[in-house]
Amino acid sequence: MQARLSSQVAFGGAIRPARPARQAVKTMAVFGLFNTTAKMAEKKEELLEAIAPLKRGLVASEADRERIDKLASQLERLNPTKQPLASPNLNGQWELLYTTSESILGTSKPAFLRPSGPIYQIIDANTLTARNKETAPLFNQVSAELIPVSKSKVKVQFKEFKILGLIPVKAPESAVGDLDITFLDTDDSANGSLLRISRGNKSNLFILRMQNPNVKP
Repeated sequence: MQARLSSQVAFGGAIRPARPARQAVKTMAVFGLFNTTAKMAEKKEELLEAIAPLKRGLVASEADRERIDKLASQLERLNPTKQPLASPNLNGQWELLYTTSESILGTSKPAFLRPSGPIYQIIDANTLTARNKETAPLFNQVSAELIPVSKSKVKVQFKEFKILGLIPVKAPESAVGDLDITFLDTDDSANGSLLRISRGNKSNLFILRMQNPNVKP
């Protein structure tokens, strides 16, 4: 009788108490995921509200830039996409909402020559190509080849500029940069569209929102 009891304990009895524990772990994981998702939605909303009045960063003060960088860093720590270059959510036309890049903002240009319409970045991770596209007033464009250097980072080799969207000018070999995708949404239900955060080789910050996932470079 004792031998039979010992056998039952050895092969069955010892694992039964673990089942509630495993269920508790699963429950905690579900609540943890829910809390992370809720926190991410909250941080996205806070970031979007902060950048809304800054005209893509053109009128941002130093204090504004520090605050935006802090909010972006908080979202980056919650990044749900560990391999952005492999995600289908990366493909499509993104609208630039905010940047610290003075060349893109046109801070050195007369006001009437600065971008006043939307600025887009179109990415196709399948073909490793991209296009940056201004609208009014100049409609300048530049195409690029993307060369992966990690699961989130690419070297950007610019290939051709289009002045006024019409006049092609071959980019020099030295026209290179890099781009690290530090946050990529997986769900657009929280704010109406996917959000992406990227950082460039000159420490510039880019915050973009998906405008059309079907557009190709």
